Amino acid sequence: MNFAPSWNPQSALALQRREAMLARIQALRALEQRSADKSAEARPVFDKRGQLLPRERVGLLLDPGEPYLPLCSLAGYLQDTREAESSVPGGGMIAGIGFVRGVRCMVVASDSGIDAGAIQAMGLDKILRVQELALQNRLPFIHLVESAGANLMRYRVEGFVQGGALFRNLARLSAAGIPVITVQHGSGTAGGAYMPGLSDVVIMVRGRSRAFLAGPPLLKAATGEVATEEELGGAEMHSAVSGLGEYLAEDDRHALGIAREVVARTGGAQPRPKLESDPNKEDLLTLMPSNLREPVDMREVMVRLVDDGSLLEFKPLYGAATVCAQGSIAGHAVGFISNNGPIDVPGANKATHFIQWMCQLGQPIVYLQNTTGYMVGKESEQAGMIKHGSKMIQAVTNATVPQFTIQCGASFGAGNYGMCGRGYAPRFLFSWPSARTAVMGGEQAARTMQIVSEAALARKGVLPDAVQAKAQFDKIVNVFESQADAFYTSGLLLDDGVIDPRDTRAVLAFCLDTVAEAETKSVRPMQFGVARM
Repeated sequence: MNFAPSWNPQSALALQRREAMLARIQALRALEQRSADKSAEARPVFDKRGQLLPRERVGLLLDPGEPYLPLCSLAGYLQDTREAESSVPGGGMIAGIGFVRGVRCMVVASDSGIDAGAIQAMGLDKILRVQELALQNRLPFIHLVESAGANLMRYRVEGFVQGGALFRNLARLSAAGIPVITVQHGSGTAGGAYMPGLSDVVIMVRGRSRAFLAGPPLLKAATGEVATEEELGGAEMHSAVSGLGEYLAEDDRHALGIAREVVARTGGAQPRPKLESDPNKEDLLTLMPSNLREPVDMREVMVRLVDDGSLLEFKPLYGAATVCAQGSIAGHAVGFISNNGPIDVPGANKATHFIQWMCQLGQPIVYLQNTTGYMVGKESEQAGMIKHGSKMIQAVTNATVPQFTIQCGASFGAGNYGMCGRGYAPRFLFSWPSARTAVMGGEQAARTMQIVSEAALARKGVLPDAVQAKAQFDKIVNVFESQADAFYTSGLLLDDGVIDPRDTRAVLAFCLDTVAEAETKSVRPMQFGVARM
């Protein structure tokens, strides 16, 4: 059964929702710009040294005019400080998937305009995530390095220990036959020196690149030996003496040009289709309400994402609050699963059936999250909601096709799990600015705790204090609501980025292309990665 859209994007309600969504998008862009502006404050220093700013380096590396998918741009937001006005997102890293000489690559750059590129806590998590994506999708990993290493003023032992995974992943990428290419724009000290050390090819910049296990201050403190930075780890020394560098560049531009040539020689360029224009993308601004209690027909979202608006709904009359449908995005056949209400027993069974059907067909699954969770209540429990919901979670967990998740609206309770939330490792997961994620709604959580507290007091024969109860209620609501916000959860890397709803079709097409290309790409795994010689 093909779905015929009925939503009027010009209605008063639609226009109201559009304005609210645009306000959120504007706030998102302001946060992203805050990172760029903070980094650009270092321009006088970079100009004096004859260097390019980190974003300029990324821009010169990438093919002009080709698509680029930034990743985790809000990493660390509200984690370094709880003050929304001063928190700088990004995790001190720039990361995304783009094209270099026609080759789809994962590109990561130290944002050395901020704290000299020192690795931030969420910056570590960010680079680990994009390394995982590079490994899953067989993407050459290009690292533009200029980092002060760990911030010793904010030292935490767990960051040191967990940071070892960064270097482990470089070795895994190389061993999997995936090129690892480093441009050493500046310093790499201690653990940072292993970034070039575990790369297949290293490009160094004369007079700027440094790589040493111990810089002059630590060397003198540890052994009493006195040496210059150039003697210990300069670009010319590593290119001519130690052999750590394969190529010696004269400046940043020259280094990036060499990197582009190295990538071109990997032979990884592949033809790819162009995405057709999307005439319905503006409608996507009008669909999601600010108040997630208002109903939304998620089929209206689906039909605006697929090719030619052609959508085949699966079992439309059974478990109708759970929507399953088939369509195509940029020529890729996909299955959609979404929610027009809580997931009930028929809905869970339908989704389980549909996931297995997609696995049999070999078609990726796109989850459009908008769920308050699994149905609760006596009737639902007696109908076996736990076991039927568990079957759906089993199917999501063990699906044999790539899965993609877009968090559009509510993502509450176990519905987050059954709809392939972060814990279920979808290949890519993005959020709309309207998304909210929590174990339950704030008022629901506060009301639950109020009932429990009042029952405990009643057993003691004590009457509740109305003022204290109201303060406790408001506090719980505030905690849940502040943490449910899409910008906050993205700051924790619970998604791969917050996107403009109008970009959803393009983002999904890009990700589907990436996965399809990975499945056809020929790599030559080895027992070990390429060793430095």
